[in-house]
Amino acid sequence: MQYDVRDPGLAERGRRRMEWAAAEMPVLRLIRERFEREKPLDGLRLAACLHVTTETANLAVTLKAGGAGLALCASNPLSTQDDVAATLVADHGIPVFAIKGEDHETYYRHINQALDIRPHLTMDDGADTVGVIHSERRDLMAGIIGGTEETTTGVIRLRAMEKEGVLGYPIVAVNDAETKHLFDNRYGTGQSTIDGILRATNRLMAGTRFVVSGYGWCGRGIAMRARGLGAQVIVTEVNPLRALEAVMDGYLVMPMAEAARQGSIFCTVTGDTSVLRREHFDVMPDGAILCNSGHFNVEIDIPALEALSTFRRTMRDFVEEFTLGDGRRLYLLGEGRLINLAAAEGHAASVMDMSFANQALCAEYMAKNAGRLERKVYPVPRDIDRSIAALKLRAMNVAIDALTPEQEKYLASWELGT
Repeated sequence: MQYDVRDPGLAERGRRRMEWAAAEMPVLRLIRERFEREKPLDGLRLAACLHVTTETANLAVTLKAGGAGLALCASNPLSTQDDVAATLVADHGIPVFAIKGEDHETYYRHINQALDIRPHLTMDDGADTVGVIHSERRDLMAGIIGGTEETTTGVIRLRAMEKEGVLGYPIVAVNDAETKHLFDNRYGTGQSTIDGILRATNRLMAGTRFVVSGYGWCGRGIAMRARGLGAQVIVTEVNPLRALEAVMDGYLVMPMAEAARQGSIFCTVTGDTSVLRREHFDVMPDGAILCNSGHFNVEIDIPALEALSTFRRTMRDFVEEFTLGDGRRLYLLGEGRLINLAAAEGHAASVMDMSFANQALCAEYMAKNAGRLERKVYPVPRDIDRSIAALKLRAMNVAIDALTPEQEKYLASWELGT
């Protein structure tokens, strides 16, 4: 078996941490038990490009239980948990190609090594595997029956490919499932982003002016958690509906040009490029902290920050100081990469339970519908989304009502009025 991890000797620590996460992932456990019996992925090879964390490890074991021949690589150079990568290799015989802190060249070499299994299915967090297949490994396309995508950034890229008519195979937008974005993006990103900032800086959140750029589900979660810790939250947006929602939720909303003069901590979560750029760096207060919780590190214009600086140094793990020409100091966290995974451990297992349940069931959906789907981006089937929500409630010992026959008739009729 080919693999590339930092140190196989880390497996024991990863084993315990993986077990700790599994205790909070009851939905995925139920799916794994069924997969072991039914083997819905039997005979299929699956290349997964995901954050290599304890939660992902439990997904990988579930996919293997379903019969998949699996290869796993990282979807971000700083998101790998090296002990978990070692555990998957040592205990589960899963080829893993991921090392925390790997350089750009190694990152793409690892993606290609995962693709060397010639997959029938792809599973992405950011669409990098899809991008490599469509640009460099087009020979693989004929053998691929479908894929899944985990994150907003990846879905944006895939929909652009579909619109241009270049998408080579069908993909399910797992990110858009309600049991994913309503929970993972809001509660997962909200908590884990603040966790990453605090671990990196050990700064007090109360009393800070915390600028959140982007008020999608991730931005909502971050703003909510920052306010809960006593921060004065400022939101910047380009979408008038989201900006209005932020105002109605009680936040200050203003253009970044204005927020840049006031903020003490800035967090981008837009999925777009150059959200924080030179004109903003020029007016930021001394000591401002910059971080990103969007998938790619392009949201902060790091080359512009480097060009403005006269001196730079590492202050703490994942904290780099840039001294500008006028003496002001700006602090960049985690190289501008996902701060919740660069400096912390990512989302809590209980929320990833639903996201990865979607991944597992959508891989099964692709296997069952091989050859029937067009080269498009598909939503998660409604019955999958609802079944995951029902399983999660059951695992939490929460019961809900059911419609009576009379209520079902009323909701289905146009004749029954006041």
